[in-house]
Amino acid sequence: MPPRLNIWSACRTLSVRATPLAQWPQQPCVAAAQARRPFSDNLQNTTPSDPDQSVSHPALARFRQTEAMELSENEKALEKLRQASYGLNPYDPVVEGHKYGMPEITAHMNHKDRYGPVVLQVTKLLMRHGKLAKAQRDMAVILNHLRSSPPPKIKALRPLLPGSPPPEQLPLDPAAYLTVAIDSVAPLIRIRGFKGMAGGGRSLEVPVPIPVRKRRRTAFGWILDAVNKKPSKGSGRDMFPLRVAEEIIAVVEGRSGVWEKRQQLHKLATATRANLNNAKLRNFTIL
Repeated sequence: MPPRLNIWSACRTLSVRATPLAQWPQQPCVAAAQARRPFSDNLQNTTPSDPDQSVSHPALARFRQTEAMELSENEKALEKLRQASYGLNPYDPVVEGHKYGMPEITAHMNHKDRYGPVVLQVTKLLMRHGKLAKAQRDMAVILNHLRSSPPPKIKALRPLLPGSPPPEQLPLDPAAYLTVAIDSVAPLIRIRGFKGMAGGGRSLEVPVPIPVRKRRRTAFGWILDAVNKKPSKGSGRDMFPLRVAEEIIAVVEGRSGVWEKRQQLHKLATATRANLNNAKLRNFTIL
């Protein structure tokens, strides 16, 4: 007996899709290969002159853009070779457009000398327990605070080092700011004692000049002593370098007690300079 025809039984085998099928993107190389591949029964040449023109895809557009960038880089390299053939320097800072120019590289240059001498020395003086990274972090906070601070107000009774930049330009160069502050308050001499030469077991005090590095070490030691004596304003990893930066600003403005230490040391050296003519010092090297 033949089956009974019914429209509902015929539609039961159909599947209904609510959304269309997703079209997966085709790679540009595959599309180009399919475009230039002819059929076996086609005797005509169906390969287009430019296969990329028959394919439009975002990936192909990015490929073309990358290829154009590579061509531009090659053109730049050829331009540098052309400048070198004419006897010009293709890596001239003026040609490259650097604002301050490239640093001069010498044969004996060391990567440790990339910082200033004062910044490097003060960083080593800030280091505790061999933690150089923490000292460098503190130095970065100090220099940033000096850069963002307003111009200092200089006192006439406590002038800065002769030849220092004007106070309006100090925040523009924090390394020079730090150098001027330390060199201005650094002592020129120290007091050396010779035991038993003054008579009665007393030491003979004599003023002795000191080199630049020792002067800066003494000055920054005074600054650290002043910072440690002041009460803390809070806790945090940046509180100590901020207090050091504020003390450096106080030194430049003449408000720090470090100036008094320097003045007392120079007064004592002036009072003891007569001991240099002592006959007992003829056989000794004072420096």
